[in-house]
Amino acid sequence: MSLPNYFASLARYHVWATHKLLESNLKTLPEADWRRDCGLFFRSVHGTVNHLLVTDDIWYSRFAEGRSPRVPLNTELHSDRAALCEALAQAVTRWSPWLATLAPERYDGEMAYTRNNGEQVRIPFAPALGHVFNHATHHRGQLTAALTSMVQPGPEIDWVYLLQQEARSQ
Repeated sequence: MSLPNYFASLARYHVWATHKLLESNLKTLPEADWRRDCGLFFRSVHGTVNHLLVTDDIWYSRFAEGRSPRVPLNTELHSDRAALCEALAQAVTRWSPWLATLAPERYDGEMAYTRNNGEQVRIPFAPALGHVFNHATHHRGQLTAALTSMVQPGPEIDWVYLLQQEARSQ
């Protein structure tokens, strides 16, 4: 599989898994559980969903717009659950159209950006792009673990389930 096709698949997974997670019991989770500190890196389900949106925005700005916004990673972009979930659901859909504009040789290049602390960074483009999707997978996993700890069923969001679904529909 070519790198453009591989990353197109990752971007589809990013949308699919995020939407499945948002459509799970996150919508109906009691407000106290939505906001309670359940031991996640960003403390609560709310904090972690906000972090997913913050980082998706930062990385998209870096890759697609050539900007490096300096935004604290725990910034609360939306205090309202519905607004936050809708913003994240929309944000993850940006990647596929943008990826379709890239020339295949771009994946062999570098990614230059400025970190929140002002440090200038140059790293290989393809692994940096892979980080975007891997990072979101990590935090979606934390959220499903949090749901499980609250005796709520977590959605099945392994990438292989999407791959199987796509294979069946061909």
